[in-house]
Amino acid sequence: MITRVYLKDCLSFEEVDLEFNKGLNIFTGPSGAGKSILMQSILSLFALSDVKASVSEVILSDTKISDENFDISIDDEIIIKSIKKDKVRYFLNNQTISKKNLSEFSSKLIKHLNLKDTSEFDSSKLIDFLDKLSFKNKKEFIKIKNEFDELYKQLFLINKELEKISEDEKKLEDLKEFAKFEIDKIEQINPTIDEYEELNSLKKRLAKKEKIEVAIKKASGIFEFNHNVIHALESMEVDSSFFDEAMNELNNTFEKFNDSLHELEDINIEKVLDRIEKLSSLQKRFGSIQECLKYKEEKKKELESYENIFFHKQNLEKKFDEINIQIERISIELSKFRKESALILEEKINHYLKFLYLSNAKIIIKNKKLDSNGIDEVIFELNHVSLETISSGEYNRLRLALLTSMSEFDIVDNGILFLDEIDANLSGKESDAISKVLTKLSSSYQIFAISHQPQLTSKVNQHFLVDKNNKKSSVKLLNQEERISEIARMISGEKVTQEALEFAKNLIK
Repeated sequence: MITRVYLKDCLSFEEVDLEFNKGLNIFTGPSGAGKSILMQSILSLFALSDVKASVSEVILSDTKISDENFDISIDDEIIIKSIKKDKVRYFLNNQTISKKNLSEFSSKLIKHLNLKDTSEFDSSKLIDFLDKLSFKNKKEFIKIKNEFDELYKQLFLINKELEKISEDEKKLEDLKEFAKFEIDKIEQINPTIDEYEELNSLKKRLAKKEKIEVAIKKASGIFEFNHNVIHALESMEVDSSFFDEAMNELNNTFEKFNDSLHELEDINIEKVLDRIEKLSSLQKRFGSIQECLKYKEEKKKELESYENIFFHKQNLEKKFDEINIQIERISIELSKFRKESALILEEKINHYLKFLYLSNAKIIIKNKKLDSNGIDEVIFELNHVSLETISSGEYNRLRLALLTSMSEFDIVDNGILFLDEIDANLSGKESDAISKVLTKLSSSYQIFAISHQPQLTSKVNQHFLVDKNNKKSSVKLLNQEERISEIARMISGEKVTQEALEFAKNLIK
């Protein structure tokens, strides 16, 4: 609930500092005094209206809200503040917050009922309430609902996969052709690991072949002096075996190289260079021949999966149909529970509508296409006509009856309720009816409203007078005597009569 509101430099209000209690809080006062400005300024603290004040602050307690992002626990006091200079800045417990995020946060706390807001009659919201009511009355309902939720989750995932397959099928031939092209491109080259390095080594040997042949030919002349060297060593009585061994080793080396060079004569250097170029292109694309071969295997598996997609799709469609049969059966069970709960809610609403001089509200549950809520859609009628065709006064009263009825079951999170022009242009008996229902509703909600009628004003927990003097607006909490005077003014106008005072006293009693 809101415990305090502070506003500074808010159009005609220089400063406002108000404390609030639980229950029904009403603002009254002469036309043009600033009641709507005050209400809109309070709403602006929840990002539900434009900020007019230079500084605004609201303190809330007992909200039963926790929020990890702003380090708020269930029992924590919440302070929302706005500062308007060149632009508006919002703060939640001294942390900056965007208007969008503040609006989302406020939606957990605030209901602002105006003619543009039809959210209370939103089908999904009403189904959620009927489900809670069904569980409260029939404990077996939760098991069925959990089973439905699990099956719907499976159905959703299968459907998502089938949609992807359908999209893939449209471009399947292109995907298959591309995979085949990639595989064929690699297989035409048919690389092997280490082949690139071996061919580069061979290329280097081929480049040196001619130089080596010339060098060996020139060096082979040494063998012509072999006999002379041996004769000289023998003349010196030196053992020539070391020279013989060295010359044999040299000869063997030359012959070995000549043999290897002879082998190179059969190698086509152009083919080697062409092969190296092809392998090089694969290395540049994939980083290594090993990665290239890995990519080829992945494409083969991908191609295989494309070939098997038809069978996979068949299996998914079969599973989808099996789950769909189960979920349709469970949806019908859910619908039965909801229809029973709808009758209970409908009876309670019509009970309150009698006080509001309306009757014959009907909650209709129609079948629709299956979604996360099942096959049910909730539609309201009043006197056999849709809500789009009823008057604004009827709409407001029906909505009050709905909220009051829902609050009685003690299964919804109540909070703070702002009402726009709730008793404007109503007759005395209609206004009296509104006041009785709002009094009941105020046991579940902290309510803020502007009142135009003495009937509602007489039932409040707190009565605030908004007045204007010398173009400056002010607001104050009225005591008992001041309340009587203000209600008498609402009855008889600016010239308060004794009869009006007596009537006001009786209303408050």
